[in-house]
Amino acid sequence: MNRPARLNRTLLAAFGLLLIAAGAVPAAIRFHWLPALGADRPIVPGTELPPTWVLYVSAAAGIVVALAGLRWLAAQLVRKPAGRTWRFEADPDAGTTELATTAAVGPFTEELRGYPGVRTASASLTGTRERPELLAVVSVEQDGDPAEIRDRIRDEGVPRLCQALDLDDLPTRVELRFTTAAGSRVA
Repeated sequence: MNRPARLNRTLLAAFGLLLIAAGAVPAAIRFHWLPALGADRPIVPGTELPPTWVLYVSAAAGIVVALAGLRWLAAQLVRKPAGRTWRFEADPDAGTTELATTAAVGPFTEELRGYPGVRTASASLTGTRERPELLAVVSVEQDGDPAEIRDRIRDEGVPRLCQALDLDDLPTRVELRFTTAAGSRVA
C-alpha cells in the first residue's frame, strides 16, 4: 500500500552509505589508513577563511537540505491517500448529490472493528466513482484468525459497501498487521 516505499528505502540506504563514508574519512585519517592524508597534515590547504559568499551559499544549501529532509520525514508520517468527493448525477437539472469518500468508508471501518480478532481498522476509498479502489489496514490481535478476517471482509464487508455505494465491482487491497496484544474479548 505504500507505493514509494522502495524509493524511500533506496534513498535511505544511499544517504546512510554516504554518511558512513563521510564519517569513515576522518577515522581513516586519524588511524593513518589514508597515506595521502596524514594525521599531521591539514585537510584543506591554507588557513584563510573562504570568501563571504561561500559561507552564505553553504548556509543556504544546508537550510535547503534540512527543509527537504523535514518534508521527506513529514511525508513518511502521512500514509493514507487523500479522500475525494464523488458526485452522483442522474439528472443534473434535478440536482446533484455529493459524497465524501471518507464518510462512505466510515461504516465499513466500524464494521471491521466489530469482527472478532480485529484490534483496529482503517480504510480509504480512492479513485473516481468510475474506477474506485478500497485500501483497508486491519490490525489483528494475537489470538485473531487472519484467514477468517480476510474472508469476512471479502464475503460480507466489501459486498455490503458495494451495495451501499451502488458499485458493481470494488477492487480491494487489505493489509493485515499483527499485534502482540492479546484479545480483549472474553470467550
